[in-house]
Amino acid sequence: MKTKTYSTILNLKNTDIALLFLRLGVGGLMLTHGIPKLVNLFDSNPIRFGDPIGIGVEASLALAVFSEVICSVLVIIGLGTRLAAIPLFFTMFVAFFVVHGADPFKNKELALFFMIVYLVLFLTGSGKYSLDHYFLNRKKGA
Repeated sequence: MKTKTYSTILNLKNTDIALLFLRLGVGGLMLTHGIPKLVNLFDSNPIRFGDPIGIGVEASLALAVFSEVICSVLVIIGLGTRLAAIPLFFTMFVAFFVVHGADPFKNKELALFFMIVYLVLFLTGSGKYSLDHYFLNRKKGA
């Protein structure tokens, strides 16, 4: 019997499970970056954050918190995944090209990785194991 080790097995169930793990993994990892920013936003100390797009330190931090915390939670639960991926992609775009633009590649490759993952999630959606799927099918069944 020939092994399927080197073949690509694309079926809907495998893809849906892969998208679930991708959403849980990337969303959880992004929360580790966003939660400290959330704490910084509501801390009584002066805000120490960059202003990479020229809208002010507070607004830049608030946008980063929205993206990295709120949108990450939406990605994790699979609710509005395609829409949530847009600010996350943009945040990583700014991190890669503006914040770390002059840095060596090794210092900005994580932002590129996240950017690619959010592009994939924008293109694929959240898959079957998501609230998007649940609500879409609930409306069809009614």
